[in-house]
Amino acid sequence: MGEDRFFGSSLTILRRFLFRILAVGPIPNHIAFIMDGNRRYAKKQNLEQGAGHKAGFPALMSMLKYCYELGVKFITVYAFSIDNFKRRPEEVQYVMDLMQEKIEGLLKEESIVNQYGVRVYFVGNLKLLNEPVRVAAEKAMLATANNTNTVLLICMAYTSSDEIVHSIQNSCQEKWDQMQASKVNGACNGDICKQEKERCAIKLVDLEKHMYMGVAPDPDILIRSSGEMRLSNFLLWQSANCLLYSPSALWPEIGLRHLVWAVLNFQRNHSYLEKKKKQL
Repeated sequence: MGEDRFFGSSLTILRRFLFRILAVGPIPNHIAFIMDGNRRYAKKQNLEQGAGHKAGFPALMSMLKYCYELGVKFITVYAFSIDNFKRRPEEVQYVMDLMQEKIEGLLKEESIVNQYGVRVYFVGNLKLLNEPVRVAAEKAMLATANNTNTVLLICMAYTSSDEIVHSIQNSCQEKWDQMQASKVNGACNGDICKQEKERCAIKLVDLEKHMYMGVAPDPDILIRSSGEMRLSNFLLWQSANCLLYSPSALWPEIGLRHLVWAVLNFQRNHSYLEKKKKQL
């Protein structure tokens, strides 16, 4: 027991020393993760169906801890796609039950969320979730609303295509309400004048304001585990100029070395990425 404690303490000191070295360069403000490979991990380890998702939770907590220690302000994870609802009902139910359990666990006093002052957002079309999971998510967001150290965004019942459609619909509704209010107030003698048309035109800022992800800046790094080179309908709008990294490790196998490598690549390409952002 004493040797394990000493070994763990030594690794912590080494990790923090490594992070101090990384801090000499630019630190990403926002890292997003596609947590891919849980089912393949279960198959690889001869575990029962669904056990891979449970095995992936400690990896998420480790990444959250590492990002916090490194000084990353925003962490986003792709937890459950709208497309995942098409999987076998028993698998979907297992994942929903697991999510409810883990969300409720986040609120415990000893959880990383409370230790590090993490604010939790659940992002997506949350009305598609079953009621116990949705209620647990709402409680977690309310309970952590005053935390300011780090922000954890959990994308559930999410796809980029749904997010974009949602943003367009809400932007159109907002502009329509403005136009109707102008008519009621007699603007331009009942007609929408040229200035009013320009004011009611939908602009880029309107769409971005209504995005589910509007609560966070665009990611600097997007990491997808398992070696897959696809975005799978995740943050398509926000990832135009971020660094993409896809280690071969399955999600439960992801570790510190993968995060460090991603940050080193970000630092090496930082000037180019910043230049591309300024061109937008």
